[in-house]
Amino acid sequence: MDLTFTILPDERGHAAASISYNEGLSAPRVTVIVPTLAADSVYEECLAALAAQRYREFECVIVDNSGEGRVREGGVTRPWLRVIREPRNVGFGAAVNHAIMSTSSTYVATLNDDAIPAPGWLEALVEVMESDPSVGMCASRIRFSGGRGLDSAGMLLAGDGSSKQRGHLAPLDQFQSPGEVFFPSACAAMYRRNMLDEIGLFDEEFFLYCEDTDLGLRARWAGWKCWYVPAAEVVHRYSHSAGRASPLKAYLVERNRIFVALKNLPLWMLWKAPAVSLARYFWHAFFLLRGRGVAAEYRQGGGNALSLAGYVLRAHGAALRRLPRLWASRKKIRKGSRITPREFAALARRYSISARQVAAL
Repeated sequence: MDLTFTILPDERGHAAASISYNEGLSAPRVTVIVPTLAADSVYEECLAALAAQRYREFECVIVDNSGEGRVREGGVTRPWLRVIREPRNVGFGAAVNHAIMSTSSTYVATLNDDAIPAPGWLEALVEVMESDPSVGMCASRIRFSGGRGLDSAGMLLAGDGSSKQRGHLAPLDQFQSPGEVFFPSACAAMYRRNMLDEIGLFDEEFFLYCEDTDLGLRARWAGWKCWYVPAAEVVHRYSHSAGRASPLKAYLVERNRIFVALKNLPLWMLWKAPAVSLARYFWHAFFLLRGRGVAAEYRQGGGNALSLAGYVLRAHGAALRRLPRLWASRKKIRKGSRITPREFAALARRYSISARQVAAL
């Protein structure tokens, strides 16, 4: 069965889902979800790379998040490709969730529109998922375009809920062995449908950034594993769509890492989180003065230290206003947990990154 799923306004002007079905095609084993804002030449390269995949039991759902219908009808004539059109930019999590809810595939892969997968990408991810039912997530080997080194080989977590890519900026000859990691970057990841049915989908209130951290940690609390698959290689044009360092990104990353901490960190880790944040702010200032790190990139983009401090304060205010909802989510996660806080803390130590490293990268 083939589905066409379109977000349309209802009679009150709110977003509503419209799904039409075309008989004759069976449900694919994998759904690859590609949210896009720009639908530009890089996105077209992404789709061409998906068309060249050796593994063929998949469909691709393009989520047009532009609100302007930028994905052309002529680009969706292939039977493995369909489109969800959002009435506005609903954010990464909501875009992916709408696509997940429109399909019944066994596995769900997320792929940035500026990520170009190698021909064996899906094949390698599915092979790992099929071999071990305890693996709920798979992380790809993501490298920068132009031979600039690695972007991600899984993800790491700091003590205040900040997350960074494992292997970020490392030489290409490193991180070539498969193995368990904390959780994947949703830039190029695969998730098991049974896991998502159990723990829920992406938290849409994050809008953009860190929603993959939250989902990955919730999966870990529920006892699922994540496996790094170096054979699943992707070339990434980092932050092609959203920009590497911007005022919006500064605010959302800081706000959402607080969301992550409040929802997922054990109480004793949560108690220590403010001290870790203070250390990270110090190192941000340190590297800013030396022209290094993401804070320096923010200044190069026209920002300044005072405005950055303002976004940090605003982020804390936003988290405080949402505290009741976040605490309710925290209780729900603990209710469904299959590991103890001590076991979660051991995982966090195993896959940790320091406040200094977060600020430097």
